[in-house]
Amino acid sequence: MMSALRAAAVRSSGANHLLHPRFLQRPQRHLALLSTTQIGPSKVPGYEAAITPSLQQCRHKSSSSPSSQKPNEQKPPLPPSNLLFRALKQSLSLRPILGAFRGQSLRSLYRQSPEETVLAIILLCAVTGISVYVAYAYFNYFQSKQFTRFPPQIAKSLRRALYYSNYAPDPKLALKYYRIALEQCSQAGLDPFSDEVMGVKIQLAAWFEKIGSYKNSIEVLEALLRDCKKWVQVMEKSVQDGLVDNSGKLAGAPTPDKRPESEDETEAPAKPENLWAKRTRILGKTVGISVKLGELYSDEHVLQGDSAGEHLVWAVETVLKELQRRQAEGLKEDEGDWMNPEQIGGALEALGNHYESKSQHYLAAPLFLQAVSLSPPNSCHTAVLMNNLAISLAQQPIRMLSDASQASQTDGTNAAMRPNRASLLASARSWALQAQKTAERVQGEDRTEECDEACAVALSNLGDIAAMAGDPEEAKRRFKESLALSKRIAFEPGVAQAQSRLQRVSTTASSRST
Repeated sequence: MMSALRAAAVRSSGANHLLHPRFLQRPQRHLALLSTTQIGPSKVPGYEAAITPSLQQCRHKSSSSPSSQKPNEQKPPLPPSNLLFRALKQSLSLRPILGAFRGQSLRSLYRQSPEETVLAIILLCAVTGISVYVAYAYFNYFQSKQFTRFPPQIAKSLRRALYYSNYAPDPKLALKYYRIALEQCSQAGLDPFSDEVMGVKIQLAAWFEKIGSYKNSIEVLEALLRDCKKWVQVMEKSVQDGLVDNSGKLAGAPTPDKRPESEDETEAPAKPENLWAKRTRILGKTVGISVKLGELYSDEHVLQGDSAGEHLVWAVETVLKELQRRQAEGLKEDEGDWMNPEQIGGALEALGNHYESKSQHYLAAPLFLQAVSLSPPNSCHTAVLMNNLAISLAQQPIRMLSDASQASQTDGTNAAMRPNRASLLASARSWALQAQKTAERVQGEDRTEECDEACAVALSNLGDIAAMAGDPEEAKRRFKESLALSKRIAFEPGVAQAQSRLQRVSTTASSRST
């Protein structure tokens, strides 16, 4: 009897159900239910009339009478957040794009509209490249070591400060997050003289300088300089009082226990920094900050020459005193190396530039000479230093030479050692030629735009020296060479200077001829 019912149900379900085998199972489940409820004890010959309305009624009940539908068949509506998440997930899915770029789909698209297809591929590649670059820049910059060395909250504030400083400039928000970062450093108990905390303050001063707030930049650096000087003074006073031993530890401080031998020796902890090593690091930072303050005070927006001179002189004296102390006392335990030759030369160069800006060329020349001796021989910046030395020698004031000649009359022993005008010009010409050769000799990766500019400046300096020596033809030739080179390398200051010098020499020569 049940087999007859299944056969009748298949015939009454229509032709469409015969095409899909999966629909053959769905009516069987309905019939199993209806055989015990709707059909009941009815006779077999009337089964077609009883089954068809029951199936139709079951389909209508699912939408019209929810109370009669079973609870497990009714699905509750999704909340709006889930619907939004599902819509975003479908919109960001790459399946349609990947499906469009399959072999047959891509060929059909290209046949229908070749230009649009090529343009779409180019745009897709460009968007992909930009996305990869943005991801690389994010992880390479915002997840770099300069942030990961801080606790998460401080790193978050610094990321926001740099974002509003460089990417979406907003001075108020940038300053806000810089202050928050410094407050968080203090609350976290970080060492105020660590490279990380001092680096944040130096970055804040550099940002103030970038936006043109020179006064605030100077205030930040001055406060940091005072703190560093005070720490060095207290440490040196402790050494004099015998509170610090030769190992760089406080006298009487307990020695840390050694690690047990059973522990893994592959990951040995970093050796803690003793007081001598910390002094070297802080003193080096202090010299650099003092040199930077000298440059800021000499800036055209500030023009406080006396303050600039004080900071630069202190920096050079500190460098030389530390060198003398190490030679006399020797290195302490873990004290480390002092400033490298290039850093020392930078301090000497800064003070020389300060003296040159005040037309004190007799003080600038020895500093440039020391800076040249500390600079690498095959360096573009060495050529710049040689140019500075040449022009300082050539611009020695005549009054100083006359005073020297008068002094030589009273002191005959030093008469031969005092330079005259001709010897100074000859030395200046020699250094200018050497600057030109040095700049031309630098090749490969070491060669920068500074070499080409140094060559142009050296030619202009040779023209000035020739004009001072009374050789206008040589001066014209040098100025023309400098003008041609400056135009070829697009060095606008060199072009302006060479044209001005050439015009002046031509005017002077014509006035003398008339």
